[in-house]
Amino acid sequence: MILVTGATGTIGGEVVRQLVSRGEKVRALTRDPGRARVPEGVEAVRGSYGDPDALEAALAGVTAVFLLRPPGPDEGHDAVTVAAARAAGVRRLVKLSAIATGDLESGPSGEWHVAGERAVRESGAEWTVLRPSSFATNTLSWGAALRAGEPVPNMTGEGTSGVVDPVDVAAVAVRALLDERHAGRTYTLTGPEAISVPEQAAVLASVLGRPVPTRDLSPDETRDFLRTAWGFDAERAEGVLAGVTYVRRGGNALVTEDVPEVLGRTARTYRAWAVDNKGAFGAG
Repeated sequence: MILVTGATGTIGGEVVRQLVSRGEKVRALTRDPGRARVPEGVEAVRGSYGDPDALEAALAGVTAVFLLRPPGPDEGHDAVTVAAARAAGVRRLVKLSAIATGDLESGPSGEWHVAGERAVRESGAEWTVLRPSSFATNTLSWGAALRAGEPVPNMTGEGTSGVVDPVDVAAVAVRALLDERHAGRTYTLTGPEAISVPEQAAVLASVLGRPVPTRDLSPDETRDFLRTAWGFDAERAEGVLAGVTYVRRGGNALVTEDVPEVLGRTARTYRAWAVDNKGAFGAG
C-alpha cells in the first residue's frame, strides 16, 4: 500500500494516476475524502498534519509514502508525517522538495524544504528527495490575461528555467516509490532545455496559432503586481520578488539529466506539454 499526500493536486494527482495504471494499491490522503476525485480503486482517507490520530490510521499497513505539502514556510509538516511513518513501520519515503533548496540567494523559498529534507534523510527509512524546477503548468496562470486580450506578465526578464512537465516529476516519484535503487538519491528534475518566459510564450503562440504577448515588469512593477493582482501581503510579495530576481539573474538556468537517468527517455519539452494542454487556453 502506497500513501500519497497532496493527492488531489497537480503532482499528487498524477502520482496517484500513474500508480493506479501500474496496478498498485493506493491510499490518498485528503482533508475531505467525500469531495476527493480519485481514480476507481483508490482509497481516499481523511487526514492532515494537525490530526495525529487520523494520520496514524492513514499510515496503517503502508509500505511507502509520497510526501507533498502545500508551498510556503515550513511549519513542521514533513517532520510530523515522517515521525508518524516511522512509528508505523513505513520503509520508503519520497519527498517532493524544490530546486534551489538550501540556496539562500533564491529567497525565502530556499528554506521551505530544508527541514523536511533533513527529516526524511534522518528517518532511518529508504528515502529519495525530488527537487523539480519550474513547472510547465505554471503558465496556466496566463489564461485570464489571454482571455482578456492582455499580455502575460513577465517578472523574470530573460532569465531561464529548466521548465519541467509535472508528468515527468510524477513518473520519477513513482519509480522512486517502487524501486529501491533510487534510495539515498536527491534528484534535480528539469526539462531538456532552459527556457525564458518570452520563449515559453513564443512556443505557446505557435501551438495555439495566435499571439501570446508578454509585458516585462520591473522589480517595482512586479511588487505592485503581486500585491494588487494576486493579493499578496507585503511580506509574501517581497519573498516572491526575491525568487523571481534569482531567476532573472540566471540562478535557475539549470538543466540536468536526472529525468532521463530515471525514466530511460528524454524529458518532455515545454512544447510537448503545451500541445497536450492547449485546450486549457481555449484551443480545440
